[in-house]
Amino acid sequence: MKAIGVFDSGLGGISFLKEAVRLLPEESYIYFGDNKNAPYGDKSEAEINALSLDCAYKLMDMGVKAIVVACNTATGTAISDIREHLSIPVVSVEPAIKPACERPGDGKILMLATSATTKLSRYQALKQRMIDSSRVIDVPCSGLVDRIENGIFADDAFDDLLDGFLGAYSGEKIDAIVLGCTHYVFIKSAITRYAKAHFEGEAKLYDGNEGTARQLDRVLREHGMRESTGVGSVCFNTSGSMEKYEPIFRMLMSCELE
Repeated sequence: MKAIGVFDSGLGGISFLKEAVRLLPEESYIYFGDNKNAPYGDKSEAEINALSLDCAYKLMDMGVKAIVVACNTATGTAISDIREHLSIPVVSVEPAIKPACERPGDGKILMLATSATTKLSRYQALKQRMIDSSRVIDVPCSGLVDRIENGIFADDAFDDLLDGFLGAYSGEKIDAIVLGCTHYVFIKSAITRYAKAHFEGEAKLYDGNEGTARQLDRVLREHGMRESTGVGSVCFNTSGSMEKYEPIFRMLMSCELE
């Protein structure tokens, strides 16, 4: 059984991998976290493109049948080059602003992402296709990924950073918060905690992991690659220290995200 390759700049793509394993348990997966070079969000587009291609090539060398780019920053920067250079199907995660914008309401929608993602033309074009893009406020969150990459996930461990990013909207009606980086899914509780204390409105959280897993299912079926029986396996790899990161990968795979 050939595996599906999944890569991210670090830990964040595990949040997608959890959803993929839940929806497609028959498949096997090889995960590659580029922890040595995380975060991508503060790097130049040229650096992000080169690093993303290198991750894709590493997974190709491992014999995967398809690749998922489980990093919003890598998607926005390098997805075209990756698809051009690879001969296998490539699926990518995107910020979930569409379902957030389709939710009725007159409050703001905060799109939390890395600095790089909010500036990319691919994301800006996506936003402009929304029903009322004026509701969407892009919030670059430099520093969040670094803290998460250091293995910090406690609900009260991000108030200082979140206040710096979101303090200007205190007391306003926020209908939705889009988690535009797969890392942020692991601190849903911290973001929800902050939102309840500072915003009016529901501030419902959205991420793109389920939609991406369902797209992966469709692509595999279209190419006649979908496994229909058995139980697959998960293998972890990192550009950093396996001794340090594999236990974190396994812990994140087993934790509850709600």
